[in-house]
This record gives sequence, C-alpha cells and structure tokens, in this order.
Amino acid sequence: MTYASLFKTSAIALLLASLGAQATGMVPESSVVIVDQGDGEGAINVKNTDVFPVLLLTTLENIKDDPETLLTVTPPAARVEPGKSQRVRFIMTSKTPLKTERLKRVIFEGVPPQQKGKSEVRMTIRQNLPVIIRPAGLEKDLTPWKHLTWKLSGNSMVVNNPSPYVVRLGQSVQTLPDNTAWTLPNTYVLPGQTLTLTPDSNKKAGAAKQVRISPATTWGYTVNTYDAPLN
Repeated sequence: MTYASLFKTSAIALLLASLGAQATGMVPESSVVIVDQGDGEGAINVKNTDVFPVLLLTTLENIKDDPETLLTVTPPAARVEPGKSQRVRFIMTSKTPLKTERLKRVIFEGVPPQQKGKSEVRMTIRQNLPVIIRPAGLEKDLTPWKHLTWKLSGNSMVVNNPSPYVVRLGQSVQTLPDNTAWTLPNTYVLPGQTLTLTPDSNKKAGAAKQVRISPATTWGYTVNTYDAPLN
C-alpha cells in the first residue's frame, strides 16, 4: 500500500469515527435457506440486533448458471423493531416437478432511519445467502461432495457432479501430494455440471493422487476438508 492510499484510508476511518458511524445488524438465523418443493415453500427468521428500527429489504437473485425464476419472497419489505425478528417466506411459483436441487441467492438488506440534525452515519449492511430448492421426495445427503469426480487430463483438471445435489465448497482446491493450487469459478458445482480447471498462475501440474477441497453441507454446517480420489 502506498503512502497516499494509506493516508486516504486513515482519513476515511477518522471521518467515520468522528461522525459516529453505526452499522445495521440484521442477522439471519441460518447461513442457508432451504426450500422443499414438497412443502411448496421455505422460511427463515431475520433478527434486528440494533437499538433502532430497521427497514428489511429482501431480494431474490438468480445465479448466472440458472436464470429460471422459481420462487417469490414475502414480505419483500418490512419494518423490524429493535430486538425483534421478521419471518421471510420463500414460496414456489413453478409447479413443474424438479429433478435436481436448484441454487438461488437471497439478499437481506437492513436500511436504518437517518436522523435529521445529527452528524451520524448509519451504514447499510447486506447479507447474501444461498437458497437451495430441493425436489419433493429427494433423500437427504449429508456429504454430497463425495459424489464429485475429479480427473487429471494433461495440465487440466476436470470435475463433474453426476448427482442431483448442489455441492457447495470453497473455490480454492489443492492436488496432493504435488501441492498444486487450483481455483474453481464459483463456490458451487451444480447437478450435472462439468468444469475444467487449470493450475493457478499457469503452473505445470505435478503427479497427484488426491484433491483436497473445503466443502459445506446443504444445511450450512461446518465440516473439515475432504481429500477426494483423483483419477
């Protein structure tokens, strides 16, 4: 960091501190939203941890790999009092039976009131969570990342998800024992999706037998890294 950029960053920090900067605290009860098509909907509670009322805005987003709209959200906007929670529902709009899990995103944004006549800055903070839509009757799988297949092909690595489950994982992966680093394009691999990776920094891949990943469960539980076999 240059001296000029450091000075600019410090100046901004001092300005916010002098104005009494505050951040909203809309906290979802879970790190992921699950919608079961068999139930027709899913829901999550979002709590206002601040000492002032907040306008909660909820927005659904499609991922670039799946532009089809399958859900509607209610309420899209709601006033939430300090210490209270708002239940947000995700209702299926598509009646076509799903064959695989689908992935969407939801953004929770807390907009605080701006008090006139006070030199105070209240910043809006967004929470961006995954929304997983599950087909009716699909059996739960607590380790869906074990379905992924990994294969080295020359200086490329191919990963395929033949399962009906959305696999969520960290973008950074590592082959072993050569310790070559690779980067996935997203934090997920969709059902039926095949991705081709190249080593980071265009390095040449070494001899490898496994690939180490950092998966996440469908329900948002933390798990250890997993070493998958490499074909």
